[in-house]
Amino acid sequence: MKVIFLQDVKGKGKKGEVKNVADGYARNYLLKNNLALEATPANMKSLEQQKKKQEREAQEELQAAKQLKEQLEKLTVELSAKSGEGGRLFGSITSKQIAEELNKVYQIKIDKRKIDLEEPIRSLGVTNVPVKLHQEVTATLKVHVKELK
Repeated sequence: MKVIFLQDVKGKGKKGEVKNVADGYARNYLLKNNLALEATPANMKSLEQQKKKQEREAQEELQAAKQLKEQLEKLTVELSAKSGEGGRLFGSITSKQIAEELNKVYQIKIDKRKIDLEEPIRSLGVTNVPVKLHQEVTATLKVHVKELK
């Protein structure tokens, strides 16, 4: 029997796949537990429409990420911190502080986990910080750390 998987089933198939499985397995397990649908022409058409919708949404998400990248690359986030001799900070600037400042000043909400700081900023000056917006889109944000007076 041909079925369309609605969820991942270990060893059998992934969500959205169409496969041939044993009739008893399909009737008694997959269909009963809503893990799959029988691959009728109507269900196949519905699957195609879902795939097209997902592709369209993914394309829109990519476009939005590209627009946000252009916007972020024009900005400079300015933060102040106490520093000692030679421009070394007493504390450090973390991705959380950068995300909060970006939200407060420019009203751009970015999850702190998307800000790709290898280690916190510990010196004064301008630092280029990569921001992962999408699998294919990475923006570079300028962070200017000034001395707190």
